[in-house]
Amino acid sequence: MLPRPLFDADLDGFRDSVRKFLEKEAVPYHAQWEKDGQVSRELWLKAGEMGFLCPCAPEAYGGVGADFRYSAVVMEEVSALGLSGIGWSLHSDIVMPYLLHYGSEALKQKYIPKLISGELIGAIAMTEPGAGSDLQGVRTSAIKKGDHYLLNGSKTFITNGQLCDLVIVVAKTDPSEGAKGTSLLLVETATEGFEKGRNLEKVGMKAQDTSELFFQDVKVPEENLLGPKEGMGFIQLMQELPQERLLVGLTAVAACEAALQWTIDYTKERKAFGKPVAAFQNTRFKLAELKADITAARCFADRCLELHLSKKLDVATAAMLKQWTTDLQCKVMDECVQLHGGYGYMWEYPIARAWADSRVQRIYAGTNEIMKEIVARSL
Repeated sequence: MLPRPLFDADLDGFRDSVRKFLEKEAVPYHAQWEKDGQVSRELWLKAGEMGFLCPCAPEAYGGVGADFRYSAVVMEEVSALGLSGIGWSLHSDIVMPYLLHYGSEALKQKYIPKLISGELIGAIAMTEPGAGSDLQGVRTSAIKKGDHYLLNGSKTFITNGQLCDLVIVVAKTDPSEGAKGTSLLLVETATEGFEKGRNLEKVGMKAQDTSELFFQDVKVPEENLLGPKEGMGFIQLMQELPQERLLVGLTAVAACEAALQWTIDYTKERKAFGKPVAAFQNTRFKLAELKADITAARCFADRCLELHLSKKLDVATAAMLKQWTTDLQCKVMDECVQLHGGYGYMWEYPIARAWADSRVQRIYAGTNEIMKEIVARSL
């Protein structure tokens, strides 16, 4: 592997502690969590104690104020170990930043410390049955009634949907407008009228609780509006999406690196026609091609991380990263399954689960077709 100059000895030590924690507290239980359809809440609390949740949260709210490399380390290790049920990334690097950047001081003081500790689990509710990548098509409404909003509508495919305590909801505060009528509201799931639907059965990521959410006349205090005024939601979403897409790219590359190593190890041990599978030229050439592709992806992802740290990662570049690395991830997983032969299709083998988990990466955080459209508009 090429050196990664962005990561110093402190970050290497942090990475080692994250990996050891996951190997002890998550790896032995993940198969059961896949059957349960969600990870344990205890894991969240233990991660909070270790400082693995919201590492970028400022010290003023109980965080350590680390830079985004620390978040990258956490999610790379989660991805490399195939722990697709753990929804920390969305909680730490999507929900918390929205609250930090757009919430009032009172909201920050109230909620961020509990997000850091794992006492509260966060989610963001964008997608609806009739509106996925097209956020302008959102139909969920939040109509002002005195000192509160009345929230009505439904969402689907919501990560952390069963475990969540706090949800950022994308809603129309002015349904007569398109994007300009969209706002973000912070909603506690214990509020009357807020209902969690079924835990959705997915092709992969089986330990990740992904749910439907329903809102029927949910009263949301007016101070839970994120931003200085209504109608800022679409702009807020656009400003935060590059970080989300960077995370997807970083986790895609980490998953590719892990899959390649599993496959190298397997093909050295597995024999066919009296010699290791790795001794065949086709195997060696396939592995060499994957190594080159993954190395290029790692360089691109790390460069985007470097740009993000200096606040220079633009929307189009983040879209390119998300599209290219997730397309590659699906290619790598498919090739690695093939090199495992029949065993690659067995759920007990990590490569089978990684193959199933990878497919959604080309869909969420904006489909790869939308990513291409974003890039095309920038040309």
